[in-house]
Amino acid sequence: MSQTPTVDCPTCGAPVEWSPESKFRPFCSDRCKLIDLGAWASEEHKIPVSPDAEDDMFSEDFEPRH
Repeated sequence: MSQTPTVDCPTCGAPVEWSPESKFRPFCSDRCKLIDLGAWASEEHKIPVSPDAEDDMFSEDFEPRH
């Protein structure tokens, strides 16, 4: 039988078993999940993109800017 993999909670670093019983995986608790969500909502976490990335993504969908 294989051993259940363990990951570190992204918020606090506590070990978390990666299994269906781990209700908040990859987080260790609801508290850590909400802390992470708050960081995204307040833009502490963000995915870096170039300033013109949005223009490039939607350039064919709309009329060009003047």
